[in-house]
Amino acid sequence: MVPALQLSFYDADELKPQVSWIPNKHYSGLYGLLKLVLPDALPPDLAQVIVLDTDVIFASDIAELWALFAHFSDTQVIGLVENQSNWYLGNLWKNHRPWPALGRGFNTGVILLRLDRLRQAGWEQTWKLTAKQELLTLPATSLADQDIFNAVIKEHPGLVQPLPCVWNVQLSDHTLAEHCYSGASDLKVIHWNSPKKLRVKNKHVEFFRNLYLTFLESDGNLLRRELFGCPSQPPPEAEKLQQALAQLDEEDTCFEFRQQQLTVNRVHLTFLPHEPPPSRRHDITLVAQLSMDRLQMLETLCSHWPGPMSLALYLTDAEAQQFLRVVEASAVLSARQDVAYHVVYRGGPLYPVSQLRNVALAQVLTPYVFLSDIDFLPARSLYDYLRACIEQLELGSRGKTALVVPAFETLHYRLSFPSSKAELLALLDAGTLYTFRYHVWPQGHAPTDYARWREAQAPYQVRWAADYEPYVVVPRDCPRYDPRFVGFGWNKVAHIMELDAQEYEFLVLPEAFAIHLPHAPSLDISRLRSSATYRSCLQALKAEFHQDLSRHYGAAALKYLTALQQPQGPA
Repeated sequence: MVPALQLSFYDADELKPQVSWIPNKHYSGLYGLLKLVLPDALPPDLAQVIVLDTDVIFASDIAELWALFAHFSDTQVIGLVENQSNWYLGNLWKNHRPWPALGRGFNTGVILLRLDRLRQAGWEQTWKLTAKQELLTLPATSLADQDIFNAVIKEHPGLVQPLPCVWNVQLSDHTLAEHCYSGASDLKVIHWNSPKKLRVKNKHVEFFRNLYLTFLESDGNLLRRELFGCPSQPPPEAEKLQQALAQLDEEDTCFEFRQQQLTVNRVHLTFLPHEPPPSRRHDITLVAQLSMDRLQMLETLCSHWPGPMSLALYLTDAEAQQFLRVVEASAVLSARQDVAYHVVYRGGPLYPVSQLRNVALAQVLTPYVFLSDIDFLPARSLYDYLRACIEQLELGSRGKTALVVPAFETLHYRLSFPSSKAELLALLDAGTLYTFRYHVWPQGHAPTDYARWREAQAPYQVRWAADYEPYVVVPRDCPRYDPRFVGFGWNKVAHIMELDAQEYEFLVLPEAFAIHLPHAPSLDISRLRSSATYRSCLQALKAEFHQDLSRHYGAAALKYLTALQQPQGPA
């Protein structure tokens, strides 16, 4: 939804055979050679393009770079900045044999390509012939596509239009870039072209790193506005959204709720490297959402749940960088490659709790999900126990079933976490633990029937009741959370109600438990407690949800009328 931006994706697997015959020692592997095939891979009606490595930062308007095409002569087809190291001079160490190049050669991190002229000149035949000739005496490319581009330019120097050095300031280990930027008044593109990236050896690296972080921590939502005079027709979905937002009544006391429902947040799926779990029939992913103020709970959660997790984080751009540093500094978090973090960037007045849950839920790769909250610690044995229960109960052939994990809480910040049901019951009897929200919202978990759970040896069925909101294990294709519920309140209640409407059976597991840890209240729960308007808007959303449920499920939804008659409280 960025104005005037179109995205196209190309299947690299289809292009690989064109370069896979070239031996390459560069750390980018086969992909480092794919720039060579762009004239054939891109649409034939595309005449000229800017080609960028992903490790560059723009410190200027890219339109200025595009304007340099006007400096090309009739024979020039490639615009490049000179290489800012002595690599191609061949004097870095004894027996160093680089590929041929004009002087220091050119760096291909930033390229202006005249595709139309390259095609007319038979580019594919030219570069392939040059590469085959050089590979008769050289064992492999060391700098991937850059070696072949430079070998072609050495043979055909009239093809290249040299670009000012500020358009590709190269921060490699053996860089001479200082000769460029020390005399320049305006840097345009910074290129972290070392495998070490931000850890490169350069005496001015702190300056460039700060420039990079300033960019990363900027509010990315600004890119959605036409700040720089780039008039364009918005895509249909953006136009439709703008119309819906324009129709909202700003005098409506529930305007913030309506606005948040229509807010489309930027989402960065799989923010950190992730290793998908191996495919197993009974595997479960813990699904939860959090904001920056709950980040401290992640390490402990990882120690309690050894299985896969899918977590949605509601962060600003700056907080996303803080989160990255927290993970890198944590031995526990950095070791967990089976935790998928999905960043939903902050936008709108209220916490989009249902959207966050849905983002995390949609990325699950295992057959089952444990729908939890970040401030709950599962029993350390719960992951293995749940998988065993799914297998023993033959959930895959049983029909729609939700396994209920009984919820408890402690008011103590330090707790000797129970290792078994017997230990938990002892803490319950001693008053160290309570059934969850027993003091403020008992109806939320009362149908779990804790008295029966104390004695239970086998799973037992319970019936839905108004305001029931247990933590459950369900198949990953379960209904999604209703996005109208934002801020604090009723998102889980509505979800459980829809499970019941779809005739899910609720089975309470006799050895399962999770414990809620104390923490400072969120901004949204504080608003719920202090604002009558907030509570009345939540009541209105509940009424609308029930009407939609009735329209969808018909007479079967009549029993949910009782849910609307309950006094408002936490949920």
